[in-house]
Amino acid sequence: MIQTIRGFRDILPEDTALWQAIEKSASELFEDFGFQEIRIPIMEKTELFARSIGETTDIVEKEMYTFPDRKGDKLTLRPEATASVVRSYIQHNMGASDPVQKLYTIGPMFRRERPQKGRYRQFYQINAEVFGISSPYIDAQLILILNELFKRLGLSELKAHINSLGCKECRPAFQKELLSFLNGKKEHLCENCLRRMEKNPLRTLDCKVPECRAALADAPSTLDHLCSGCSDHFETVKSVLNEQGVDFTVDKTLVRGLDYYSRTTFEILTTALGAQSAVAGGGRYDALIKELDGPETYGIGFAIGLDRLADIVAQVVNSSSVEEREAGSQSKFMKLLYAKVPDIFIIPLGEKATRLAYLWSSSLNIAGIRTEADYSGRSLKSLMKRADRLNAAHVLIAGDQEIEENALVLRNMKTKEQYFITAENPVEEIETLLNRV
Repeated sequence: MIQTIRGFRDILPEDTALWQAIEKSASELFEDFGFQEIRIPIMEKTELFARSIGETTDIVEKEMYTFPDRKGDKLTLRPEATASVVRSYIQHNMGASDPVQKLYTIGPMFRRERPQKGRYRQFYQINAEVFGISSPYIDAQLILILNELFKRLGLSELKAHINSLGCKECRPAFQKELLSFLNGKKEHLCENCLRRMEKNPLRTLDCKVPECRAALADAPSTLDHLCSGCSDHFETVKSVLNEQGVDFTVDKTLVRGLDYYSRTTFEILTTALGAQSAVAGGGRYDALIKELDGPETYGIGFAIGLDRLADIVAQVVNSSSVEEREAGSQSKFMKLLYAKVPDIFIIPLGEKATRLAYLWSSSLNIAGIRTEADYSGRSLKSLMKRADRLNAAHVLIAGDQEIEENALVLRNMKTKEQYFITAENPVEEIETLLNRV
């Protein structure tokens, strides 16, 4: 039997309802803030990622799926989305129509990491990017959007971790001090850190090796070396977040794992499941567009790990009580989550009823009322059990006798209330009834 490749997986129908609800919640919120969707290829020229992400990063050095095509060109399955969105922005001269562009994309990324729970070689991200705005207000707004999205998804105890990485004016002084510090810690650093400290010392602060993290605990902070422009920018971000009630902490150890970040960088963490988990991260990349041969343009964005987010949201939903779920059923997210539940489950009892059930079901579906019908001829008891498994909101019992008497029974599965529907025009009557109740 042929199975999936290691590190890849199927998202089965019982899970896709949750994924779709998350994706729709995100896209609706983004569009309310003026973002537009962009769809980018899953494959790009390898040079794009080598130049943007950085040749000394783990992603480029170890994790990318890179191969030559038949002409010998090196191609790579995208390991992240920002570089591709920037490439599209440049290629299509998007800034010519409006210097400010707000874009989002949702889709799969590929990295050959060690597979484990919550981490896959094909994984999914929700990305948002903003071009053409230098103001610190957009930095704060992206953090606010993430905070609002996670609240809508039912996550609690959210906290933003923020830091400033400085800019090309103030970072050299910091890197000089950091390099001096690292030289005194060489015996405690891994081979990757020893190699990277010569090319990009800041990358050592992103190392996940426990011994390195311990050795770098008292490393110099970028915050002590910010120029006046970067300092003022960061102070505004903090004051705006405070004013909007976004819970945050300044984390001097926070650096992003990609070379293109500058100034504001951030992560959103939640303790919804007890242990602290990062569910999104991003930051400013003002030099990236020019580095990729585009015009000098400001940029900032974030990425949400959809696989991890879906796991967290599923556990939060499943761990809540029936009362809590019902109390939250009026939220946009819960309505989206349960939108796949049939409004009507038709139980036909008899040959004539089965044919009519098919016709009614089709008409109701076309009318926008989600309907399922069972044509198996099984007993009423077994079909009621199936309606329960499907969480159907209503059951329409249509036996030959009910049709003959012109009195179909529509039962509300939650309240157990029953309504009588005529067999002559059930579709119109059901539409009217569901709109009323």
